[in-house]
Amino acid sequence: MFFRIVRLVAFLTFMIGLLFCSPVMSQVKDAGLWTSAGFEIKVVKKLTASISEEVRFNENISEVGMIITDFGITYKYNKYFQFALGYRYSQKRKVEDYYSVRHRFNVDIRYEKKIKPFQIQYRIRFQDQYSDIGHASDGGIPEYSLRNKLVLSLDMDKSYSPYISLELFSPLNYPRFSALNEIRTTAGVEYKFSKHHKMDLFYMIQKEVNVSNPETVFVIGLGYFYKL
Repeated sequence: MFFRIVRLVAFLTFMIGLLFCSPVMSQVKDAGLWTSAGFEIKVVKKLTASISEEVRFNENISEVGMIITDFGITYKYNKYFQFALGYRYSQKRKVEDYYSVRHRFNVDIRYEKKIKPFQIQYRIRFQDQYSDIGHASDGGIPEYSLRNKLVLSLDMDKSYSPYISLELFSPLNYPRFSALNEIRTTAGVEYKFSKHHKMDLFYMIQKEVNVSNPETVFVIGLGYFYKL
């Protein structure tokens, strides 16, 4: 089973590279490892709450680049639409060798549709982030962003579900406003051990665009989720 999952990830990675990834022209390249663990609980009917911890390694997986704590609530309006609110507390390592404290808030609208054997998910997210409040030279002016994410997964009526996704980041702050400044393309497999336990194994290419000295990061990700 494990080797079958690895083969699926490799195949989907190749396909998503053909579909979405243009030749890498970045001046900076890096390899990363993202690990996470999350917990979700139903509060009342149609309303769930979640919390997760994530550690991201960068510099060719040699140092901790980011530590993240996420809180969220999700309301399931019907079988197609969901609405979510989230808060993130994070610490990001800077080149000056200190960790920048950040607070981020987001609002999501999600749409989901099953067309056997596929499942399509679309999410639009508005977020604002505050960095180094009281310490930043700009006074901690919030950064506003719009994120669009499309996920196509294969519903195989099995314990595992392979998927590919594309996410586009658009900054909304003036004068940094642009149609696009970051692209994430991902291929992965979700594996359900039971109705409570699930793991996610993925490979992602994160590429900056329309910025000076753009960076491309090649990420291996592993996540564990528990649903009560």
